[in-house]
Amino acid sequence: MKVITTHFNADFDCLASMLAAKKLYPDARIVFPGAQEKNVRDFLKASDYSFQFDKLKNISLDEITTLIIVDTRLAGRIGPFGEVANKKGVSVHVYDHHPNTPQDIKSEVTIVKERGSTTTIFVELLKEKGIPLTPAEATIMALGIYEDTGSLTFTSTRPEDLEASAYLLSVGANLNVVSDFIYRELSPEQFSLLNDLIHGLEIHDINGLPVALATASSDSYIGDLAILTHKLKDMENLNCLFVLVRMEDRIHLVARSRIEAVDVAAVAHEFGGGGHPTASSATIRDMTMIQVEERLINVLKEKVHPVKLAKEMMTYPVKSVQRDETIKQAEELMTRYNISALPVMDGKKPVGLITRQIVEKAIFHHLKEEKVSDLMISEFSTVHSDTPYRRIDEIIIVGKQRSVPVVNDSGEMEGIISRGDLLRAIYGDMLKKPALLYSKEGGTRYPFSKNLKGLLSERLPERILKLLYEAGDAADRLGFSAFLVGGFVRDLLLRIENLDIDIVIEGDGILFAEKFAERLSGRVKSHKKFGTAVVIIPSLPPLEKGGKGEFKIDIATARMEYYEHPAALPIVEMSSLKNDLYRRDFTINTLAISLNKKEAWQLIDFFGGQRDLKERAIRVLHNLSFVEDPTRVFRAIRFEQRFNFSIGKQTMTLLEGAVKKDLFNRLSGSRVHLELTLMLKEREPLKMIRRMQELSLLKFIHPKIIYSDSMKELFLNIGETISWHHLLFIGSEAEGWFIYLMGLLDDLKDEDVLDICRRLSISEHYKNKLMTGRSQIKEAYQELFSSGTNTFKSSLIYDVLHPLPLEALLFMMAKVPQERIKKAISLYLTKLRTVKIDITGDDIVEMGIERGPEVGSILKAVRDAKLDGFIKNRDEEIEFIKKELKDYRKLHPRNSFNI
Repeated sequence: MKVITTHFNADFDCLASMLAAKKLYPDARIVFPGAQEKNVRDFLKASDYSFQFDKLKNISLDEITTLIIVDTRLAGRIGPFGEVANKKGVSVHVYDHHPNTPQDIKSEVTIVKERGSTTTIFVELLKEKGIPLTPAEATIMALGIYEDTGSLTFTSTRPEDLEASAYLLSVGANLNVVSDFIYRELSPEQFSLLNDLIHGLEIHDINGLPVALATASSDSYIGDLAILTHKLKDMENLNCLFVLVRMEDRIHLVARSRIEAVDVAAVAHEFGGGGHPTASSATIRDMTMIQVEERLINVLKEKVHPVKLAKEMMTYPVKSVQRDETIKQAEELMTRYNISALPVMDGKKPVGLITRQIVEKAIFHHLKEEKVSDLMISEFSTVHSDTPYRRIDEIIIVGKQRSVPVVNDSGEMEGIISRGDLLRAIYGDMLKKPALLYSKEGGTRYPFSKNLKGLLSERLPERILKLLYEAGDAADRLGFSAFLVGGFVRDLLLRIENLDIDIVIEGDGILFAEKFAERLSGRVKSHKKFGTAVVIIPSLPPLEKGGKGEFKIDIATARMEYYEHPAALPIVEMSSLKNDLYRRDFTINTLAISLNKKEAWQLIDFFGGQRDLKERAIRVLHNLSFVEDPTRVFRAIRFEQRFNFSIGKQTMTLLEGAVKKDLFNRLSGSRVHLELTLMLKEREPLKMIRRMQELSLLKFIHPKIIYSDSMKELFLNIGETISWHHLLFIGSEAEGWFIYLMGLLDDLKDEDVLDICRRLSISEHYKNKLMTGRSQIKEAYQELFSSGTNTFKSSLIYDVLHPLPLEALLFMMAKVPQERIKKAISLYLTKLRTVKIDITGDDIVEMGIERGPEVGSILKAVRDAKLDGFIKNRDEEIEFIKKELKDYRKLHPRNSFNI
């Protein structure tokens, strides 16, 4: 006999999975081991679908030969079938979506996948086997998926759940029915129980973490306790909640957690239950409520450990002042590094704190030359590296101390914790709620954290993932912290391909690079002055770039920077990840991913980068961003246009202010040239130039550059021409940005172009290429235009166009209006450019011609004949020279030579 069963208190996922299993095992009998949830019972009463259930009392357990278990793998949750599963001779088949546990039933067939519901697994199997579903069956399976995924909103939801739901809708699932039974109003009994739970709610401090426990009792069974738990969690804004309700002779446990340190599935397993790390349940017998509460607290204390210690929260290295330094010096440090409080040091030991408020008042009262020790806060608290954040919370929140020095046993400074650091530690897990992503520009920005392992696995080649694992392990072994940063992380979240990997190290970046390279048999190019390095790794396909067979990863020590005056190059100092990210241009470029094993693949967002990606906004990190580095204006435009984002309102105000202050004329020409080149290298540089015109920025390239309809048309033609060339040619690749530069400067006079070359410090190579190209294009155009024919001889085309570099040819093709000239250039690039003759000068000398100009003239005549189609191979070339040269002279009177 084959039997399909599930766990106690069966929900819709159980019901749907049993129904689906019946389609895979048509001769099996469906048996519930215990009761069903109330909404399932109500559905079974209301449904017209003919379910073929057997009662447990009608099943002879000894006759079971195959046991199919769905939505669980724990023997303690399937009643008497638990013993059957362990009997010899019984074939056990398991279908489940819950994580593995040591208590899992051993099975002959095990189908376990990471899905939001077990029903999804069955839908995939039914589709694969081509087993059809009726609309009623599809509706029941939709109920299973929607209930277990919170209508596809729970964090456990996977893409396959959505695909399965879409398939069920396509075969007739009725969402009205789903809505009726998933979103049901609470009954009076449920309202009463929810009220009891609210009154029975207590917050317990479990190893420094707040864990909520709500208890209640009911003489009769009340269904949908999971729904009540969700409502209570949302009503009270709880990150971790355990609900205990005594119903009849059992105690039901339901748990929900948004805190990574609290794995509620592991806790439920201690009571014979199971589930996911974020959602679990258990049914407990033979214990009183007091006993269960006591045991639950003990289990929590055993399994929950503090998430954050001082050493994990602190910032280092620490900016500080010595006690004999002046208020003026403290103010300079605060301004340079954007710090609101500094520890005051006596050597390596903190002896006080000085805040920006104290400094500003002292300066107001003309005390800037006073020693900081005279005005510092001398009564303050310190902590050690292993102090839990609850103690730090008391110091900062209750004691109102702005920052807390972290010291070693000798009292020497190891790091410092600010109010922002504390808030990130306390609310980091809570901020996994997407709702807190949204805040207006200028408001408080907390780090929104989530694990990106799945996304990385989806987007990156396996070879790259292995490299990142190696990087994390190398950092762990050195005691450093390693992070993926910058454009790679941004583009990963935008689902844009980008394998330019940058890693920031809290520690010695060069030492890390050397050890990392050793592990991978690579080599290192380092720059000790800046603490940066490039690790060059022998690569395997498909990572080879340009046939070089190697892959590069940029490594940098975490740094901070300051600017001595507006538009200056930054002065760089070693620092922490947070300070390293703070020095970047825009919030969307401040995202990082941890590579260390403890927090592997965790996204770190200090400055609201994810929010701005979601809102498609370009925002600076602080109000002096454009003053310190005006080139950020060009980058703002580049990112805005590349990603089709918009510049935030406050950022736009700051940008316009930078334009009015005329800061760009203070920039070195080479920096402006670099930013302009990067813009012209973008996929649609026309958008960049148009935006520069709108923001009055083109004048900083040259006052006479004006965006116009003719420039727009030219840029569009250049884009089409470059695309045409790229599709047709495997050989030499044109420098597209240079062609666009020719287009940008096309309307200017030569003296203006030379002025731009001097202003932007354009290299001699590109200056000569630009000026020569402009004159060559004019000459070539004039010669072709004045020929007076609609078609050109190939030899003429070759003679006219051969001196021009590729970029000049493509620009000319985009610019000229005459179709016949465009066709001539096209013919030259596709065919004539590569025409070669087989005969050489030595061959001609052997034929009796003396070396001299005549040899070159003969070779040109042969080439012209071949271009014009008169000869095709070496034999014909020789015959041409010997017998047909006189006839060819008549066709080409310009060529004169003697044989």
